[in-house]
Amino acid sequence: MVRPLIGVSTYLEESVRWGVWDWPAALLPAFYPRLVRAAGGLTAMLPPDDPQLAARVVARLDAVVIAGGPDVEPVRYGAARDVRTGPSAPERDAWETALIEAALESGTPLLGICRGMQLLNVVLGGTLVQHLDGHTGGHGVVGRHTVRPVPGTLYAGIEPEAASVPTYHHQALDRVAAGLVVSALAEDGTPEAVELPGAVWVLGVQWHPELGEDTKVMRALVTAAGARTAAPAY
Repeated sequence: MVRPLIGVSTYLEESVRWGVWDWPAALLPAFYPRLVRAAGGLTAMLPPDDPQLAARVVARLDAVVIAGGPDVEPVRYGAARDVRTGPSAPERDAWETALIEAALESGTPLLGICRGMQLLNVVLGGTLVQHLDGHTGGHGVVGRHTVRPVPGTLYAGIEPEAASVPTYHHQALDRVAAGLVVSALAEDGTPEAVELPGAVWVLGVQWHPELGEDTKVMRALVTAAGARTAAPAY
């Protein structure tokens, strides 16, 4: 079976303990490769690296996923830090910015998940709301809420009906970047998905599809990856 190779960005933690070790580590929650596999793809982990190498990395992939994670550094969208904004990850910001730019430049299918959607908006010139009251549960508790597709969009073609999705976030899009189109909304009007019309396949979702059972979004990415290039058999 031919399976497209999907690169997924990772966390970078200074201290992670497993067994007898307590070392720095590049991490990716296992939910991500499980979802990619269930959708018909293979996962390549993309830990933070030299941003100048991003284009060479993306050139060897069939699609890119920018995973969830810490808050984007506010200076990247010209804002002062809100006291409720969490610790930043500058290495991730720089690396994932370069991955997004390389994917857009090369026409490589791109999916941003939660932080990934927010960073996509920032890279294209948009801004973020640094804190939304009530948009996340307790510590480590994933909630659910309904998102409604905007008719005629890429996302609506993937999921034409309102859907309950797994969510954990306290930030959201404020000014949507020029060129991006909002393609799903929460019941309170918060943008829950954005896309880039005219691109090969670029979608950002605010929720966490890897934490649910629905594979539609990831299957759509894998399909786009397979259609763009003849992927080798791994």
